[in-house]
Amino acid sequence: MTAPPLTWLYAPGDRPKVVAKALAAGADVVVIDLEDAVAPDRKEYAREATAELLTGPQPVPVHVRVNALDGPLGPADLAAVAALPGLSGLRLPKVTSPEQITGVAEATGGPPLYALLETALGVERAYGIAAAHPSLRGVFLGEADLRADLGVRGDAGLDWSRSRVVVAARAAGLAPPAQSVHPDTRDLEGLAASCAHGRALGFLGRAAIHPRQLPIIERAYLPTERELEEAETIVKAATAQPGAQALPDGRFIDAAVVATARRTLSLARRPVIA
Repeated sequence: MTAPPLTWLYAPGDRPKVVAKALAAGADVVVIDLEDAVAPDRKEYAREATAELLTGPQPVPVHVRVNALDGPLGPADLAAVAALPGLSGLRLPKVTSPEQITGVAEATGGPPLYALLETALGVERAYGIAAAHPSLRGVFLGEADLRADLGVRGDAGLDWSRSRVVVAARAAGLAPPAQSVHPDTRDLEGLAASCAHGRALGFLGRAAIHPRQLPIIERAYLPTERELEEAETIVKAATAQPGAQALPDGRFIDAAVVATARRTLSLARRPVIA
């Protein structure tokens, strides 16, 4: 089983030197941002610089977050980067309907798509969006915009939306979603606590806005020694005797438990960011 990505590092598209550093920072995926991180008068330059970069292969998978699909910038971004060989995925902001996904999939010819749900309407339609098209590979929350849309102040006010997206992704057969960014790049203790909470809710991995956040995210989502021991015991028992069974310590295991154990072991095989 291939280990899934745990870290997604954002970098502004109008700052090629920052993008170059991001590509060497150790993230599983680098997300070049053409949207929120770029000032209006720098949008065209960001698009051109990103297109130039993606004409060739990259050291890690590179996604591009385009501008809003319902404005003039989003379609221009898609036209500029969707067919480039260095692109591994397109992140679509503020998605509110399945039709937006199918429209982009048909217009771009099939690069992997990732939907950002950043409004109440997007969250309400989460499953329809997640199941809209085979090209859609993941759904994520954009929590800053969602917080503003809902008028939520406390962090707990987003937990229902978080669980909704986790369930929608699973129901649509997608990978578990990664958490939204932790905006305070110096609050590493808060980041670790937030990651632990996200993991408990069913998230897997997290987006970051600074390289210093990457090892914190990895440590939070990698299995503990006890989890690894339990997973190894389960897989060993399932290999020796396929099918549902009870372990000597009384734990009952079946195919679902074995699948979870295999995923745990796959995470343990990934190189850890120093």
